[in-house]
Amino acid sequence: MTGNIQFYNDNARHVAQQYLSKFFEEIHAGVLAYVTPVLNKADARILDIGAGAGRDAKYLAEQGQSQNVSVTAVEPAKLLADIGKQHTQNLNVNWLEDSLPALAQVTRQEVSFDLILLSAVWMHIPESDRARSIRKLANLLKPGGKLVISLRHSQTEHTADSRKMYAVCADELKQLAKKVGLFTVSESQRENDKLGREEVSWQTVVFQLPDDGSGAFPFIRHVATNDGKSATHKLALLRVLLRIADGHPGAVLRRESSLHGDRVILPAGLVALYWCHQYKDLIDKHQLFQTPNKSPNMGFMKPNGWHKLTHRTAADYRIGHMFSGDDAIALHKTLSDALSNIKGMPCKYITLPNSEQGVFEVASKQVRAKDSIFLDLTTLTQWGEFSLPEHIWLAFNRYACWIEPVLVSEWVNTMLSYKGNARYQTVEKHYVLQQALNWLEPKRSTIEIRQRFEQLQQQQTQYCVWTAKTLKQKYNIDHCMPFARWPNNDLWNLLPADSQVNHQKSDRLPSEKKLKDAKERMLHWWQSAWLDDSALEMDESSVFLINSQRQRFFAEANIALPGLKTDNSSVDDLFEALVMHRGRLKEMQQLREW
Repeated sequence: MTGNIQFYNDNARHVAQQYLSKFFEEIHAGVLAYVTPVLNKADARILDIGAGAGRDAKYLAEQGQSQNVSVTAVEPAKLLADIGKQHTQNLNVNWLEDSLPALAQVTRQEVSFDLILLSAVWMHIPESDRARSIRKLANLLKPGGKLVISLRHSQTEHTADSRKMYAVCADELKQLAKKVGLFTVSESQRENDKLGREEVSWQTVVFQLPDDGSGAFPFIRHVATNDGKSATHKLALLRVLLRIADGHPGAVLRRESSLHGDRVILPAGLVALYWCHQYKDLIDKHQLFQTPNKSPNMGFMKPNGWHKLTHRTAADYRIGHMFSGDDAIALHKTLSDALSNIKGMPCKYITLPNSEQGVFEVASKQVRAKDSIFLDLTTLTQWGEFSLPEHIWLAFNRYACWIEPVLVSEWVNTMLSYKGNARYQTVEKHYVLQQALNWLEPKRSTIEIRQRFEQLQQQQTQYCVWTAKTLKQKYNIDHCMPFARWPNNDLWNLLPADSQVNHQKSDRLPSEKKLKDAKERMLHWWQSAWLDDSALEMDESSVFLINSQRQRFFAEANIALPGLKTDNSSVDDLFEALVMHRGRLKEMQQLREW
């Protein structure tokens, strides 16, 4: 779409003047019946693709202001978008420089939308990109969400050449939409151009997503509950991917198009790391058998890798942790062995229904062991790439709170079927297996932060991030995003709070207003606790520690929150990603707000 982007940049002011000469209600009169209910829905999200000078985005944001409706405006022509940003200033509109068919920037946000509007865009998409584009749009819709596409007919040869336009057809569009699970709600007759161009006419088609549109959820459930399992490998892989999708949406390296649909690419080393994380306590601590064999040992547990790390705990196998010396060399070997096991077992045997086509793919690389390893996205990408279908990733992402209990329950039942676990057959002992499958241990989560708080408290007054109240003896360390609903013990998610306020908040999600009101205090805590050494008199070892903490702080945040770059070091960008993630959690889990 480079050619038409250049046209809109070169003619930005003229085009903007044209677009802004008409009102939203005039241009989109035929679809107001579908747009208005979204504007009256609390916290609705709208995606405006090809937002131009911001006419539509402004209307949508203004009309939805009382319901906290947010608008994401996508415009690939930078100069035109700059005008749009001015036009929508001080409104709840987030501008992104992006375009179909990839919509890479939008997709990185890991959010879905109640309404997607493509006004005067479809004719810019060549036929070869249209199937992928409609699939991408369907994946971005919430269940029940509407997709509104306007079609421009009868463009002249001149405009087709200068703006890179292509012929469009409503029937072709409806067929493409049907293939990705969308059904047609409305199709208008052709109407005259509102700008008076005789050679141009317009038609609008409205689609809706009835459910997740992919069959991903029943497929996951089938693998978890019905698929043959001679070991817990399949359950382990599903749970690893679930935990990454739910807890680390920032882990996605990119999306790719394939013959079988778009795929999500993850660092293979991250999949291997979390594979080891969940098996670590099950086998080393609880001695639970994961196969029908006579030994609890599994194929990836080698003498020069896994068994040299028996003194480590599952908590060490996490983003932001550093291994050195012999432990680092053993971890390199362990991750390589784990990835080989993943590739040769669950990835080989999890296939599409009635097919030998594998669902998950591993493009692994050999990694030379070193005596130091810091666990972040950059490091874990060295082991290669792991890919899965985008619609399955989205199902993990959106339905994690429903899928997790299914996987855990089935894993417990599978372990109970093995002779090696016979001592747990009585019902009263089943809880041991449930506890062994806990992903994180909350009791240990706040010790480190309390120690840091009390160290800083000796040097300067500390405040509650939610109320600005001075904190003295009685205080709590609060999970900003409630641990009970989203288990995360990262440094950025743990904040000092007044004990009474923390009790009032409980496991509720802070409202967007509360979060934004607390921004300056949160940023101050992050800076003073983990990022800033300028105000402290420290020796060389203390400087090394604060640098390590800074590295860990951003490593954890950049993988846990959507839309951040791998090398992000901006707390302002981190906070914006946190606000967006708050909205995701509220939407996906229907959490109570505080």
